[in-house]
Amino acid sequence: MKADIQRYQQVFDRHQRRAESGVREDRIIKYAPVVKYIVDRMAMRFPPNISKDELISAGILGLLDALDKFDPEMGIKFQTYAEHRIRGAILDELRKMDWVPRSVRKDIHRIENAVTAVRMRAGRDPEDIEVAKEMNIDIHSYYKVVDRVRGVELLSLDETLPDGSTPRFTVQASGLPSPFDELEKKDLKRVISQALAQLSPKEQLVISLYYYEELTLKEIAKVLDLTESRISQIHTGAIIKLRAKMRAYYKG
Repeated sequence: MKADIQRYQQVFDRHQRRAESGVREDRIIKYAPVVKYIVDRMAMRFPPNISKDELISAGILGLLDALDKFDPEMGIKFQTYAEHRIRGAILDELRKMDWVPRSVRKDIHRIENAVTAVRMRAGRDPEDIEVAKEMNIDIHSYYKVVDRVRGVELLSLDETLPDGSTPRFTVQASGLPSPFDELEKKDLKRVISQALAQLSPKEQLVISLYYYEELTLKEIAKVLDLTESRISQIHTGAIIKLRAKMRAYYKG
């Protein structure tokens, strides 16, 4: 009797593993197009030397990671979780490529420093003309610099700071956040919310349409009756202002 039960258990376990493997394969097939969709959208901000195939491969690894780690008790849909893991894997791959030239990083920090300086004096987020003046360049030259640093939104707010120090918001080795981490994350959300509120109405609208409504820059340009280039400048400028605010917060 005991031997029969063991054989039954072995057969059941074998069928269970096959069933789970089938579900996994079905999900890979179902969500693989999501990887390509995410890469295609992100690629709009990539320089031409970035290989989409490499990023798709990274995204697939993110999808596999999501399949391994997803827990229905999280209270979110699998697709929502998978998209987050896919984007994270793609960003990790971009960082490994070190695709942002040193000159572009230098321009980003020049703008961030100018934004911070004007903000400290005026007590508000500066207009583009004020940032240009702080940088000792005219507005047209400023927009040329902004155009050069397109794609800055792909640089995480949790990157290592320019002075080589590590941001406060890092994941613990255990992967489990402590109560202190949760308090810090709550505080960070407050800071980000305040930073968004300090953007101009047009900047807030562009950020909202791009990240929440998931419109492309071209689609936003049609909505606001502006050129795609101008929308790109508004978007990049807004992201740099947010980065400057986060840098000040990390260093504080």
